[in-house]
Amino acid sequence: MLAGAGFLSIPFDVPPYRLSGTLYGTLLNHRSAMEALGDAANRAPYGAAPKAPVLYIKPRNTLAPPGCIVRIPAGTPELEVGACVGLVIGRTACRVTESRALDFVAGYLIVADVSVPHPNYHRPSVRFKARDGYCPLGPAVTARAAIANPDALGVRVYIDDALVQAADTADLIRPASRLLADVTEFMTLAPGDVLTLGAAAPAPRVRTGQTLRIDIDGLGSLSVPFMEDGA
Repeated sequence: MLAGAGFLSIPFDVPPYRLSGTLYGTLLNHRSAMEALGDAANRAPYGAAPKAPVLYIKPRNTLAPPGCIVRIPAGTPELEVGACVGLVIGRTACRVTESRALDFVAGYLIVADVSVPHPNYHRPSVRFKARDGYCPLGPAVTARAAIANPDALGVRVYIDDALVQAADTADLIRPASRLLADVTEFMTLAPGDVLTLGAAAPAPRVRTGQTLRIDIDGLGSLSVPFMEDGA
């Protein structure tokens, strides 16, 4: 069974009760990520920093529930993990205003965006980003009303209980409301979709046998064990 299919069976406390839509990741929305890119943003193939949100899709086979093991391919020494807040869309969002954007959010959850490290930032191979189980989510959807301000959440990443990254959603280039407004200016988000706010850089790297944990204020903890493929 694909990881995404198993994930659909997990109950949630707020509508939509199943994440039935598409997960859209956001690149370069954390200031540290833009700083890490540096002058490469002004070189080919684009020649300038992005003027609109940069999105990508994590397909259904990548979605995994809490506790699922992420498999590291043979010959790959380590994987990298972007720790993100995910906005769970509660009703159809099209050309929403920044002032009303959060009205279209059902809640929030933790997203662990796993990738095989790769040098081609602009056009990475699908096999680096879209392997089975490469997007653990959870531990549950936290209702929007329970989070006073999604732009003031501490994000901490631990590997085997050692802190390896501390970030904050206060450092987002586009705060949650503005990101949602800008994205829905050119595309429609449906109930059950998830839009990540973007991860800090550099992404922590994890090896086989290690366990990564993401703690986000108000959203709980998501633990992800990593094992070699076939082990």
